[in-house]
Amino acid sequence: MVKEKIENVRPKGLGVRHAQTFLLFLAMLFAYSMRVNMSMAIVDMTNPEKEKHFDWSHSVQAMILSSFFWGYIILQLPAGELARHVGGKILITVAVSINSLLSLLMPTAAEHGGWQLVCTCRVLQGLTQGFVYPTMHHLVSQWIPSEENGLLATIIYAGAQLGIAFQLIISGFIAAAWGWQAIFYTNAVLGLSWTVAYLMFGSSSPEQSKIISKEELKYIQISLGRADNQKCQPAPWSKIVTCLPLWAAVISHCGQNWGFFTLMTEMPTYMAKVLGVNLKNNGVLSSLPYLAMFLLSFPMGMMTDIILGHGWISTSNTRRLFNTIGLWGPAIALLGLSYTPEGNTLLAVIMLTLSVGVNAGQYAGYMLVIIDLAPNFSGSMMGISNFFANIISIIAPLVCGFIVQDETDPAEWRKVFFLASGIYFITNLFFLIFMTSKKQPWNDHEKETDIEMKSTK
Repeated sequence: MVKEKIENVRPKGLGVRHAQTFLLFLAMLFAYSMRVNMSMAIVDMTNPEKEKHFDWSHSVQAMILSSFFWGYIILQLPAGELARHVGGKILITVAVSINSLLSLLMPTAAEHGGWQLVCTCRVLQGLTQGFVYPTMHHLVSQWIPSEENGLLATIIYAGAQLGIAFQLIISGFIAAAWGWQAIFYTNAVLGLSWTVAYLMFGSSSPEQSKIISKEELKYIQISLGRADNQKCQPAPWSKIVTCLPLWAAVISHCGQNWGFFTLMTEMPTYMAKVLGVNLKNNGVLSSLPYLAMFLLSFPMGMMTDIILGHGWISTSNTRRLFNTIGLWGPAIALLGLSYTPEGNTLLAVIMLTLSVGVNAGQYAGYMLVIIDLAPNFSGSMMGISNFFANIISIIAPLVCGFIVQDETDPAEWRKVFFLASGIYFITNLFFLIFMTSKKQPWNDHEKETDIEMKSTK
């Protein structure tokens, strides 16, 4: 009955929600491009074969590359609350526009302020990008109908992986043609262009949009159980922090980041020292795992909507299924990668691509559970999750460095892969046992509603 009601008011064809999805997809793409552009540019910036280069030691380069995350963690917790009170449009615009302006200034900062000013710029970029994930989760909870969030939310978040792949592929060509400075200028122009477009067409919610039709607005409101006059209620923090299903999602997020950042930061070294191939100097090859994750995210998102649309299994079990693909899939692939014979580059690249590619299942797993539990507070909850997960993303490479004393010894690398595989397994097992997608009663506390259908439950 509920399904029939929603289908009766669902507008045909593309709508404003799809335009918002595309704009937010581009926001993720450009944000992540600017997140990783320094990793590619610094190779050319410190190339001793160039007449003009920066004589930065390996430790200084490492400091520059890590400085982004010093700022990134700080605003995770307040970002979700800010999005609820000032609107997601303002925060995501601030994040992309300031990152773009800092990218524009980066070459000048390097030439006149040295590595110290470059680090300062990267800290500021990380600080403002701290808004991205919590704000994006809030915007998804406002714009994407429940019947479409499998595909549309996946499209938005998959922009991050395409942004990484995009930067890895084009940076080498741009630097060779116009110099490393052009890497930052390209990112700046694209990011500022997006800012102008989003200021014109973006909106914090359907209710605030000036271009949405009444039919599409009604469809989104009925699907999400939301009213025109809904007020911004204070977050029930005692309920949020004691919500076990939320912590199941947070722990799964931490496990995902441990494995993902172990792969992202340590694979080039493993390939170079053990397998004899340096992926860092081959941007196209380096981008394959991220392209695979980007491409696999679409069929997984579509399958989520198809499964739920036909009622084959419950929402909770659908989230369990795809989260298991996203975490236990890489766990198995990591074990295969650890036993790849020396010199078998093709098999190693295949296993690495699988390890990262099937990780796309997370987009239809714990990521959506955070929205399922409490759409009204999903930004704040995502801030909590991303705060802890990004602490893990800093710790994981440090643990790897502690374990691997001889970078040419495959036995030591196996310990790293076994550890990551075990963490993938244990964190997803915790998720399977304690998660639920049932909307929590405190999501709707003191909510005023005047639409026909308050809830789809």
